[in-house]
Amino acid sequence: MLSTEPPTRYTLFMSTAPQKTFYVETFGCQMNVHDSEKVIGTLVHQGYSQVQTVEQADLILYNTCSIRDKAEQKVFHRLADYKKLLAQGKKFGVLGCVAQQEGEKIFERAPHVSLVCGSASYRNLPQMLIQIEAGKRATGLDDRETDECFETEFTARTNPHRGYITIIEGCDKFCAYCVVPFTRGKERSRTSESVLAEARQMVDRGYTEIQLLGQNVNSYKDPAGKRSFAELLTAVGEIPGIKRVRFTTSHPRDFGRDIVELCDHVHLPVQSGSTRVLDAMQRLYTREQYLERIASMKAAKRELSITTDVIVGFPGETEADFAETLSLLDEVGYDSIFTFKYSPRPNTPSLALDDAIPEQEKSRRLEVLMSKQKEIQIVRYRKYIGARAEVMVEGRNEARKQWIGRTSQNKTLNFSAPEGTEPKLGSYVPVSITASFPNSLLGEMVI
Repeated sequence: MLSTEPPTRYTLFMSTAPQKTFYVETFGCQMNVHDSEKVIGTLVHQGYSQVQTVEQADLILYNTCSIRDKAEQKVFHRLADYKKLLAQGKKFGVLGCVAQQEGEKIFERAPHVSLVCGSASYRNLPQMLIQIEAGKRATGLDDRETDECFETEFTARTNPHRGYITIIEGCDKFCAYCVVPFTRGKERSRTSESVLAEARQMVDRGYTEIQLLGQNVNSYKDPAGKRSFAELLTAVGEIPGIKRVRFTTSHPRDFGRDIVELCDHVHLPVQSGSTRVLDAMQRLYTREQYLERIASMKAAKRELSITTDVIVGFPGETEADFAETLSLLDEVGYDSIFTFKYSPRPNTPSLALDDAIPEQEKSRRLEVLMSKQKEIQIVRYRKYIGARAEVMVEGRNEARKQWIGRTSQNKTLNFSAPEGTEPKLGSYVPVSITASFPNSLLGEMVI
């Protein structure tokens, strides 16, 4: 699932005060966020201490996203803004998808950069740190064909209650618009035993919710042949102490009925409601096949929350194609959608397609799509009024005197608590839902 939230920043301090300091800024999806947690843990293990500002840091790292041009350009703007700090002896590194995509061309565009490293090479970070500390440039760009995953016990998790575990890296789908196969390499899965070992370790540290990650998480194939994705999902959920297991992102081609009864929320990207556009996108399924997956979810014994991703303005998308996407929203009744304007990306097959949609028309379609979905969400969220839900307590909004929680269906539920009651962060409490909004619910804690 792609994120449009602001860049994530992390804070982690050692009990001692090493001389070497670093700062990390992360752009993009949950995979990048979790990659940064592992990079931070690796750096701390190598004797670095994380600081909160660029000015305090000896080493400045940007973990990048290239899924859209806007995200990519943000990184180069950051590098240009802080070039002046090179005179203070600071070193700069570019990590992630932009690093893999642009490679050593980054050195030409930003000569003050010392490190360029794609995600498939993170396991070699300790050796690359030695190189840049010695005043040399270091690159990690040669591992797109690797069969190894980046596994480390030194993960600096940013949330003490809910954590990520990457179970599969890379992608073999080659959708026409997507850079991921070119930046993250081929699909490679961790053994189910290593995933379960990490999950047990997280439980020992107090985690109660785990989210399994992958570009196509349900394409998971256990190298040891012990468990399918559904069996791994079940096994993680059966670990004592685990209250919730989530997963993202699924690909409709690999989505099986065996997953349906194991979860309360499924994110299943559709991208378009038109079979003709889906074929041009090389998505490997039709509108009808996608709706078959939706039908299996709606036939489940438990009620599922269904969310999706949609791209508007793909080359050649006609008004009739766009109308099919709008009708799909009505037919499925999504609980929320992530919407994007098509953005041409390097190396992707869609660059060769004719009939580009003007930017103004893309913006119009995006606005129409979001307005349609808002109407749907108002109706869908309203039906929860009067129901009771268990929420994980995630925070406190002092201005509104409300607690912030999240349901098992991944819905935000803000609630009040009886006077004198103070729910503990990370705990699970029952809440009676009293009102709804297009993107959230409101309720009162039940004693």
